[in-house]
Amino acid sequence: MEVKQEETGHKGSFYVEQEGLRLAEMTYSWAGNDRIIIDHTEVSDKLRGMGVGLQLVEQAVAFAREKGISIIPLCPFARSVFNKKTDLKDVL
Repeated sequence: MEVKQEETGHKGSFYVEQEGLRLAEMTYSWAGNDRIIIDHTEVSDKLRGMGVGLQLVEQAVAFAREKGISIIPLCPFARSVFNKKTDLKDVL
């Protein structure tokens, strides 16, 4: 499943689309030039149980590593992923 990214100004999202519909999305906003705040994650019932939420978080981590920035996970789902997966904590 392909995770896409879009950014407009200080806000952005990682998302999954199928047939032109956005079925999963994790939104973030920039906090300065060196970190993003993940504020919301939503996955359609059509994709639940398929690990799509984790894929969104992993894409955000890859983005943070590439840019040399950190992540503040305010979203409860994203925070729970970071708490469970210690290999992702280097971007916190």
